[in-house]
Amino acid sequence: MPVTIRFLGHSAFMFESGDFRVAIDPFLTGNPSAEAAGIKADDLNPTHILLTHAHGDHLGDTPAIAKRTGAQVIANHEISEWLGSEHKIADLNPGNPGGGVPTSFGRVEFTYAIHSSSLDSVSPGFYMGNPCGLVVRIADTTIYHAGDTALFSDMKLIGELYKPDIAILPVGDRYTMGPKHATLAAEWVGAKTAIPCHYNTWPPIEIDINDFAPKGIDVRALKPGETLSV
Repeated sequence: MPVTIRFLGHSAFMFESGDFRVAIDPFLTGNPSAEAAGIKADDLNPTHILLTHAHGDHLGDTPAIAKRTGAQVIANHEISEWLGSEHKIADLNPGNPGGGVPTSFGRVEFTYAIHSSSLDSVSPGFYMGNPCGLVVRIADTTIYHAGDTALFSDMKLIGELYKPDIAILPVGDRYTMGPKHATLAAEWVGAKTAIPCHYNTWPPIEIDINDFAPKGIDVRALKPGETLSV
């Protein structure tokens, strides 16, 4: 069964296959790239929401969308506990790096990511567990969303263990890998297709996307609202 990947801006994506609609890091309200494309949180109707970490530009509209749609939220333990206690979201499927969880659409593995994960909407530095990358198995497709991360050598292991078809990698520098480190990351992961994200949303993470140029890999720099079918 085919999978459609839709870029929603910044690091937000929607994966669709059959009856399943999987949103990742649905930061839409206040996201200038999503807003310029006319993409609104109220227009999304996911069956599942996946979160890489708790920063506002990733957790984003999760509580409102989950309450409205009843979507299951898949996130680390601390984010899941917070969503349950503070927002009364009941359908939670928590995990942590090194583990994975079964889902009705397939499976999600939690991988390592070098970053931070505080809840800045509550107070600076409010601890929200470890940041994660996510390996999503949906239909017959495996997608690695690296979340926010630096380059690290275990990306080779992620490629070896999960053999992703698609790698979604941050390239915006300053808070994550820049395009040159992300180029090496894409080559280490070894997916046939790489989609860059987390760049050009605001001036501090503006880069020349042409500097993201992994050898032998199809780079698909999607604009917000654009889709890729695999």
